[in-house]
Amino acid sequence: MAIDIREVFFRLEAFGLYDFLLPFLLMFAVVFGILSFIGVFKEQKGLNAVIAIVLGLLAVRYSFFTDFLNEISPRLGVGLVILLALMILIGLFVPSEHMAIIGWVMVGIALIIALVIFGQVYDLFGPGGLGASSDLIAGLILVGLLIGIIVAVVSSGGKDNQTNPVAAAAKALGLRY
Repeated sequence: MAIDIREVFFRLEAFGLYDFLLPFLLMFAVVFGILSFIGVFKEQKGLNAVIAIVLGLLAVRYSFFTDFLNEISPRLGVGLVILLALMILIGLFVPSEHMAIIGWVMVGIALIIALVIFGQVYDLFGPGGLGASSDLIAGLILVGLLIGIIVAVVSSGGKDNQTNPVAAAAKALGLRY
């Protein structure tokens, strides 16, 4: 008797894994990690855990949080796959001396992908319903591209790395430029 993996996932879904357990664990991990990182309660890990458990349970109490995660997770996964594919192609074809500039380009692409994802989710959950944010996304992408072009033109003006803002930012981040 062979076990069908799809049947296992369907049973886990019927058990509530995707609607309750995974969103709870995600919320718990994020809240616990933030509280531990910022050290609000110093070394009291138990208090951090209690707060994270309470917020995790409150988050899954209503279906809005799980619906939001169900909508944003696949889109986020597609965006991450796009960025990974671009990084692989860039690593194959772009010389290492241009990686600092390419890093900023990748940040810009990631921001555009994030805007598109949040715009799509806003379409579903936002106050206007469907239709209003498509123009908003297009406008934000246009403004982002214009700002990127302006930064590229300004930063390419000087040969000296001390006056080049991209070189200064790369140096501040510890990247070779």
